[in-house]
Amino acid sequence: MTAFHTAVLAALPDDHATATLAGRVWRPDVDGPSVVAIRNGAAIDVTAVFATMRDLCEQPDPAAALRAAPGTSLGAVADILANTPADGRDPARPWLLAPIDLQAVKAAGVTFPISMLERVIEERARGDLAAAAGLRAEVTALIGDDLTRLKPGSPEAAKLKEMLIARGAWSQYLEVGIGPDAEIFTKAQPMAAIGTGMDAGVNPVSTWNNPEPEVVLVVASDGRIVGATLGNDVNLRDVEGRSALLLSKAKDNNASAAIGPFIRFLDAGFNLDDLRQTTVSLTVAGTDNFRLEGSSSMTRIARDITDLAGQMVNAHHRFPDGAVLYCGTMFAPIDDRDAPGKGFTHKTGDIVTIATPKLGRLVNRIKPTDQCPPWDFGAGALMRNLARRNLL
Repeated sequence: MTAFHTAVLAALPDDHATATLAGRVWRPDVDGPSVVAIRNGAAIDVTAVFATMRDLCEQPDPAAALRAAPGTSLGAVADILANTPADGRDPARPWLLAPIDLQAVKAAGVTFPISMLERVIEERARGDLAAAAGLRAEVTALIGDDLTRLKPGSPEAAKLKEMLIARGAWSQYLEVGIGPDAEIFTKAQPMAAIGTGMDAGVNPVSTWNNPEPEVVLVVASDGRIVGATLGNDVNLRDVEGRSALLLSKAKDNNASAAIGPFIRFLDAGFNLDDLRQTTVSLTVAGTDNFRLEGSSSMTRIARDITDLAGQMVNAHHRFPDGAVLYCGTMFAPIDDRDAPGKGFTHKTGDIVTIATPKLGRLVNRIKPTDQCPPWDFGAGALMRNLARRNLL
């Protein structure tokens, strides 16, 4: 068993025995996906009650609805996880998918001061990795490296904006970082996300890129935060640095939206304050023996999670199938990998682990986007499959 396969097995939250968890599993016997509840270490198919994860998330109390739903066991979660990586998979046995389906996949940008600073640096460097180190010192000297006490949209933030404009140092990233309006963009299309144990894609046009470990909110169509999971908002720093108008090319690539391993629904044992206090860890292990480790806390986010959800779903922005929202990266790796001043960028074969005790571990292996399995099962295919199974 490879290091990647071993890492994938450690997916469940530390307190999974009491957590209300749901996921999606591909069932070869029906040639389609099923919604599953995670109970006592087993994956229980509840698709007869909830044909889609969207349907479950739209319940008034998804956690209670999931606990009450009858179902059929598909086997041990450990066995399904072991069969998830594409290499060595038995195509006749189930494997894990991303835990969302019809929801819109959205992301919030520059919500943490450290990532805001890095975006300003990307913009000034125009995608040039070699220029980043010098610009980092310049930007930090201008605006400081700790803006956690500055509330976005506040009078104090407005004064800082005026000062920076006067000095010719204002940036579009500072606008969404400390201004009243958050950046909310489309990360991927519904059904395009990959789950834990799958290969994550980096577009080979990029030579400066990084993982973005994030908490992902699960939001119902009426704006309620009903649960959460983990995400990797794989990012091409050089592409977005050349122009913010290339955001879709930097963000929305084949296999570049990783989400999982499971949705944990809010209940008596897991609430919004747990999310607000979450510390997320990141590990990158390369085939070249490179290892990067870091962590950061959601307590350092500039905007509250309810504010972000409210800026995504409101009277002006509707999502009838609900949405998931990457909350923004809290850790921008800048460690030198190949040589001093070269910074960090991915290499094929990197194993990326994003983890937190109450949400589990999301593990993906980096490959070029054209070497990852192509996305070919969309909403139309899902509807046709469910209809054939008499679930619609």
